[in-house]
Amino acid sequence: MVAPISTLYLLAYNSLQAIGWTVSLTKILYNLVSTFSLHGTYASASHLISFLQCAAFLEVIHGAIGLVPSGALLPLMQWGGRTHFLLAVVAKLHEVQELPSVFITFLAWSISEVIRYSHYAFSCTGNCPSSITYLRYTAFIVLYPLGVGPGELWLMYQALPIVKKNNIYADSFSGLPFSYYDFLKVVVLVYPFLWLKLYMHLFKQRRTKLNKHHVKKRA
Repeated sequence: MVAPISTLYLLAYNSLQAIGWTVSLTKILYNLVSTFSLHGTYASASHLISFLQCAAFLEVIHGAIGLVPSGALLPLMQWGGRTHFLLAVVAKLHEVQELPSVFITFLAWSISEVIRYSHYAFSCTGNCPSSITYLRYTAFIVLYPLGVGPGELWLMYQALPIVKKNNIYADSFSGLPFSYYDFLKVVVLVYPFLWLKLYMHLFKQRRTKLNKHHVKKRA
C-alpha cells in the first residue's frame, strides 16, 4: 500500500531535520574535543542551526493546516522564542557569542532535536522503536530546562547591558514608545512563564503517549 503524499512529505522533512541536527551536534562536540574549550561553538554550528531553526517554521504551518495534530500556537511560541534568541540576540551581538551559554543552548537543542525528529520520522513509518519513544518523552525533562535556564535566559540577561550600551535596533524601534532594550527586559521577565506553559504541556504529552505505548505493549 502506497503511503499518502502528506506522510511521505513529513517523513522526508523530519528525516532531513534529524540529519541536520545530528550534523550540528557532531560539529559542536568536535569543536569541544579538538579545542578543549567551549569557545568556537557559535562559529562551528551557528549557520547550520540558524538554517534548521528557520526551516522549522514549516511546523507552525503543518499545525495550522491540520497536517499534524499539534496546532499552531505552541509550535509558534517555541519557534518564535528560539528564533528571536538566535537571530536577534546571539547573531547580532558578537560579545555574547563565546559565552558558555551558547554552548549549553546549542548542545541541548541539538540533542533534543535529534531525538524529537528521529521519533517523528520513525512514527511516519508506523514502526517507531520503543526506546526512541521513551527518549522523546523523557529526555526533555533535563534538556529543556538546561537549554532555557543557563542557556537562552541567562544569555539574554547577560546581553542586556550590551544592548543598552549600543542601543541595538534603535532605527527599528524609533517610532515606538519603547526601545529594544525595554522589549528584551520584558522578554527576560516573561520567558520563564511562557517556558513553563510549554514544559507542562510536554509532561501532559508524556503521560498520554507513554501510557498509550504501555497499553499497546501489553496488548
